[in-house]
Amino acid sequence: MSRPVLSTPPTPGKAVEIGHGVRRLLAPNAGLMTGPGTNTYLIGEAEVAILDPGPAIDAHIEAILRDAPGPIKWILVTHTHPDHSPAACRLAQATGAQLLGQSPPDGQVQDRSFVPDRNLGNGDVLKTGEFALRAVHTPGHASNHICYRHEALRWLFTGDHIMSGSTVVIDPPDGNMKHYLESLELLKELDLAALAPGHGPVIDNPDETVDGLIRHRLSREAKVIASLIDHPLLSLHELTKIVYDEVDKNLHRLASRSLLAHLLKLETEGRASQRNERWQLNS
Repeated sequence: MSRPVLSTPPTPGKAVEIGHGVRRLLAPNAGLMTGPGTNTYLIGEAEVAILDPGPAIDAHIEAILRDAPGPIKWILVTHTHPDHSPAACRLAQATGAQLLGQSPPDGQVQDRSFVPDRNLGNGDVLKTGEFALRAVHTPGHASNHICYRHEALRWLFTGDHIMSGSTVVIDPPDGNMKHYLESLELLKELDLAALAPGHGPVIDNPDETVDGLIRHRLSREAKVIASLIDHPLLSLHELTKIVYDEVDKNLHRLASRSLLAHLLKLETEGRASQRNERWQLNS
């Protein structure tokens, strides 16, 4: 097993080896939603798989082509949000590589240019002479989200299912909090040594990280329930101010999307309902 190189800070435009046969290339798209930028992973030596090629930025695509140690044969995406997959089509045109992942679902914030040659299902494996990547379907952040387990290293490339240093936004209707929590629980069965996220550095305590994320989401859910007990029949906007009172008000619009995901989870479970867009607990 190769231990991840945790001390090397990513630099946009330069691929850095972080483990045996794994390089990380940071896209130049830092921002509120992307943190330091999207991590593109170059896996393999003689034949290369590109995982999450990122946004269609000319300099980033050129860096992928330049830094790949061998011919690019496969391009995999974790999901089709615009910071993860748009470069895939152009890379495939330049290299003839096979596109793997899941087709984009309905919704405005999706990359419609991604048309996979092979739609991957849970458990499907890309096996080469150097490595094997197993698809793990992890809906929640996106319905077509896939993590990839590197079978030899026991690393999981997590896309936006898990990010370093922050929680991800769960944005309905494609985002689903119930599915997200179920997908987190699934990871605990995978015997992982490290998490290689779509944003931020490699995480070397996967079990602790997953448990922490589950606790955080359930703690937030408990706060939602307590708020509905104290303040029944409030709107989503009104509830956001209470449930996310510790969060910068400038982030409340984003926070309200995850709050809606919590409320819809409670509604699915029969524990809450809405009336005229105002929410209450069911007795």
